[in-house]
Amino acid sequence: MALPAERLKTLLEAALFVAGRPLTVNELKGSVLADYPVTSRYVQLLLAELKQDYSERGVELKEVASGWRFQARQEYAEELSRLWSERAPRYSRAVLETLTLIAYRQPITRAEIEAIRGVAVSSQMVNTLKERGWVRSIGHKEVVGRPELLATTREFLDYFNLQSLEQLPELDPELDQPLSTMLGEESGAH
Repeated sequence: MALPAERLKTLLEAALFVAGRPLTVNELKGSVLADYPVTSRYVQLLLAELKQDYSERGVELKEVASGWRFQARQEYAEELSRLWSERAPRYSRAVLETLTLIAYRQPITRAEIEAIRGVAVSSQMVNTLKERGWVRSIGHKEVVGRPELLATTREFLDYFNLQSLEQLPELDPELDQPLSTMLGEESGAH
């Protein structure tokens, strides 16, 4: 059964609002659009139109690593935060530095992070990042002791509104040079 484009678009809008999580084009096609003969390309086109429809609104349609979702615009974050009495957790500089190293140098071991930072990385710090869903173990490095290899997750990308790691901001060249040297890489490697 075919539906007019506007009706399909409003169906997509409703699905994305009620899902409570990002949805991929394939998930949309396999669920709310299962009865309609639409191609992935057509769904992408409808999503692009819907995104444009929301370009001047308080919420926006955003594509992140896990799919498409509606979210409040960043410019309203401070005011909207007043809706919740519970404050977002604050992370120490050490946790943020560790997360940054994992994001830019993954896969990476705790020992490699410690070599770059010059201080020990506690298990609790890594566990905090794992509990948040931003970091996971992806195996073990084939060296003595077989240390755990750490990498970021889709949740990390989603939280920071990224579709892929390529969208991470470029490192300051003054920071990138020492990191590459400490890891024994060529200058500028990411």
